[in-house]
Amino acid sequence: MNDSESVTTQQSTVEEWTKALAESTGSPGGGAGTGVMLSIAASLTSMVAGYTEVEDSEHQHLAGIHARARELRQAALHLADDDATASNAFGAAFRLDPGPERDAAIHQASVDAAKASAVLGERAIHAIEDLAWLASHGNPALIADVVVGFGALRAAIAGARTNVSFDLGSLTSAGTTLEEVRDRHPELWTTVTRLTDALDRIDELAAGVDKKAAPTEAV
Repeated sequence: MNDSESVTTQQSTVEEWTKALAESTGSPGGGAGTGVMLSIAASLTSMVAGYTEVEDSEHQHLAGIHARARELRQAALHLADDDATASNAFGAAFRLDPGPERDAAIHQASVDAAKASAVLGERAIHAIEDLAWLASHGNPALIADVVVGFGALRAAIAGARTNVSFDLGSLTSAGTTLEEVRDRHPELWTTVTRLTDALDRIDELAAGVDKKAAPTEAV
């Protein structure tokens, strides 16, 4: 067994996991990296929330942000491992001999991989507004951490969007048209649009706090 096949986010050090990511195996790959980026964004959200003090009227809202971020940090790592498993199935399907069995395996692996990326992407979308709230109401001394969080969250959403789109495109390998793919998988198709809109939202938010996070200008 290749070392990368036994590596998970739950049982490996950062050194071990990134070493496996660096290998030409595809598992873990970009999709799993997307999950790790989401976990980093959630971790920074949790950290900033923990350092933030608010009026009594906002305690419950802040506590909700903190709780959601802590849960997402763990969930995102599990989603990263799920994606690595899906990548193994995807690679195995493409290694089959040409024929109906290979076509069916590629189709199923593509759909499963797209669904895994879509779940991760939806979790990332739901995390945007919590980080946005901290950008406005969080501890101002940690605004740079908020911006780094936006960067990690953007990477997660961009990765999920690309992976869902790519996996849907793989369904055309057996002669299916993109129009037929859209009609057969409307929810996954719509997810791509939702993730594209989410990227615009993050860019807007990050631009809005850039002056506070990085006030100096290049000479």
